[in-house]
Amino acid sequence: MAANDTDRAQRGIQSIEVGGQLLRALVHHGRPMALKDLAREADMTPAKAHPYMVSFGRLGLIEQDRASGHYLLGPLALQLGLISLQQADPVHIATPLIAQLAQQIGHTVALAVWGARGATIVRTAESPSPVHVNMRHGTVFSLTNTASGRVFATYLDAEVVRRLLEEERQRQKQRKAEPPPPAGMPPVQPLPSWSDFESQLREVRTHGISRSDGEVIEGVSAMAAPVFDHTGAIVLAVTAIGSAAIFDTAWDGEIARALKACADTVSQRLGAPAPTSPASPASPTPA
Repeated sequence: MAANDTDRAQRGIQSIEVGGQLLRALVHHGRPMALKDLAREADMTPAKAHPYMVSFGRLGLIEQDRASGHYLLGPLALQLGLISLQQADPVHIATPLIAQLAQQIGHTVALAVWGARGATIVRTAESPSPVHVNMRHGTVFSLTNTASGRVFATYLDAEVVRRLLEEERQRQKQRKAEPPPPAGMPPVQPLPSWSDFESQLREVRTHGISRSDGEVIEGVSAMAAPVFDHTGAIVLAVTAIGSAAIFDTAWDGEIARALKACADTVSQRLGAPAPTSPASPASPTPA
């Protein structure tokens, strides 16, 4: 196909793109808007904007409040949004992003979902560095002494987390009769009390990210950021792991910022509510 034919095939309809700016403004503000305000956001006059709104109304993309005259999203827009959310697969959306993230920060990055046994790795992107830490698909993270486990615990229901903590405590009691851990593995640490664990989870919520330094393997650090769906529920953890000698675990360091930016991008694509200011609640239940 000739170059001009390709251009012609890819050319859109300008009027649709222009009118789409009105819909974009309505979505961005998230509330009913007057025509003059919509037109201003779309950089056009109200007289130019009005015919677009009439057509959008006929399609069901918008509707007009009879009392105020303000415009809001219509039934077709709501149906499109619901279908989009149903089709959104968190792992599918996040997978290409963690490959980019691994290249950016120079450490291995993984996706963990909440499974029957806890936070479980389902995707990995290897570090470009010759010195890196491997993570295997299917690995289950501890609830209490891993970055991924704590980030899930922070945003799951408090009663669920209490029960899981007690189950982990029972498993640890059973392991006391087993041989000591191999060389290079830290000794098993006593599990925290519920009040101490709550304090750790408040710290995660305050910073919007979890971190671990040498808790599972000596000399290995990790950080994990949460991904939320359209209901505000946590659905993924984006986790970076690497050698402690070169892994920056500062709350506001390069790795923390990159992880949170990646997780926020996935959350936005899943329709998650806009993030609010960090808080320190009394329990790890979602705000």
